[in-house]
This record gives sequence, C-alpha cells and structure tokens, in this order.
Amino acid sequence: MITSIFSKSKPINFILVFFITAIAFVMAALKLVKEPFTIALLLKQLVLFFVCYSSILLLNFMVSKNGLTKNNNYEILLYSLFLLALLETTQDTNIVIANFFLLLGLRRILSIRTQLKLNKKLFDAAFWIAIASLFYFWAILFFVLIILALVLYTDNKLNHWLIPFSGVLTVFIFTVCYSIICFGNYFEAFINTPSISYAFDHYNLPELWVAITLLFSFGIWSTLFYIKSIKMKKKALRPSFHLILITFLISFLIVVLAPKKNSAEFLFMFAPLAIIMTNYIEVIEEKWFKELFLMVFFVVPFLLLLL
Repeated sequence: MITSIFSKSKPINFILVFFITAIAFVMAALKLVKEPFTIALLLKQLVLFFVCYSSILLLNFMVSKNGLTKNNNYEILLYSLFLLALLETTQDTNIVIANFFLLLGLRRILSIRTQLKLNKKLFDAAFWIAIASLFYFWAILFFVLIILALVLYTDNKLNHWLIPFSGVLTVFIFTVCYSIICFGNYFEAFINTPSISYAFDHYNLPELWVAITLLFSFGIWSTLFYIKSIKMKKKALRPSFHLILITFLISFLIVVLAPKKNSAEFLFMFAPLAIIMTNYIEVIEEKWFKELFLMVFFVVPFLLLLL
C-alpha cells in the first residue's frame, strides 16, 4: 500500500508528508517542550515547522533535479518518518536552520556537474555552508564536499579552487561587521565554538536507542547496496552519488563530534540517508519485502510515541 502511493511523484504525497511532519512537531511539543504556552512559543514552533518542511521540499527538488532517485517520493516519506522517530531533531533551532542552509549548499554542489555558471555555484555553495556553520560550528566540515566536487569533476582551474574560500571569507567579514555594529567587538556574533563531546549517555533512553538502532541497521544495509550500485549508474551521474555518500559520512562524523548529544544532531544525516535508502528500495524486486521495509519505518516511529 505504501509503495503504491509513493512509487510515483504525486501532489498527495506532499500532503501526507506535511501531516507526518506536523504530527512530529505536535508530539515533540507535547513531550519535549517544557516552556509554558505563549504566542512567542507558538510562532517559534511554526517557524521551525516551516523550515523543516521547506527542507523536505528542497530535498525533493535536489533529488529530482540531479537524478539521484527514480520518479518517486520515497525520500521525502523517509525524511518525515525520521523526524517522527527522533522528535528532538525538530526542536533544536540552530541545527534545524543549519541543516536547511546545508541543503542549499549541497544543492549548488550537486549542480556543479552541469559546468554552467560554475563560479557562482562554487561561491553560493561555500556561502551557504559558512552561514550554516554560524548556527552549528561543525557544519563547516561540509566544505570538504566542494573540494571533492572539484576533484571528482577534474577541475584544474586555479580560480575555481579559490572561489569557495572567498565565499567563506565573505560570510566571515559580514559577521564581523555585524558583531562590531551590534555588540561593539569583533567576535560576539560567533555564537558557536569548536567544542567536542564523547558522552553518549543521553542515547540510553529506550525510545532513542530503538530509533537510532533502526536508522543505523537499515542505513548500513542500504549503504552497502548503494556503494555497489554506483558503478551501474550513468558515468555523468556517478560523482553526484559519491558526494551523497561522503555527505552521509560527514554527517555521521558530526554526530560523533557533537558537543551536545541530544539526538538533534542526527538531523544532518536525514537527507543523505533518505537518498541512500530510496536507492536501495528501488532495487528491491520482491514487492512484499519492499512493503515490509517501508512498513517498519512507518510503524516503529508511531510505536515509539507511546514510550
């Protein structure tokens, strides 16, 4: 049933995903938000919901534009179910905003394959990643994707290698100027600092380790098939699939390094993981197994809400 609905890209799919995302936010507000209800809190939740759902739409645009999956909507369904499984990913304002800007940057990186308006794309990608790092410092690690994109597309022009650094420098200069004007010093606006923590105690909560185990077990299994399938993709598209894999690995590294481990940091993994899993679902020949695969991700998040 699920496969028949999302196997083709249809408007109804976006409505269903909208409601799943809305349920995730409502449940997160009920279970996680300790503040008394105010208009300011409601507006904050609406803004976070808008950013999260915009990220889902951005993911769909990025996937369809770059041929990362076939003509289906499994990736947006999985993304919304990931939100429902790990409710904390909807409540960390800095991570939600940083993830949105990272997707903007990733969209520009993947579009480098067309070799059109390359200077602008390189600058934009670095600019958005630098903006993301203002909200969550370790997001700067995704800058590596720009360098890898240039390597994968064998670009040897010196100016193309310098442009991304100018994008980061632009953000730095504007942020310093803002800090001077608003706070009277150079670096007050840089609210995030490079700190690391290896304390995973928070993950011991039953609902979290069940969700995390589900993500990693299915994710690793899908990744093995994904890596194997890359060589069967069109040669022109292979760099894009490699970049998605690297994005997933970087997001995993961020989870390991995250200074505050409340499971919200898993949000960075959702987009690449949704693409990887969608590619695996597409190669499953047995319809019953494909249905079971999706059913597990559909049922488990709702069961976790009861814990």
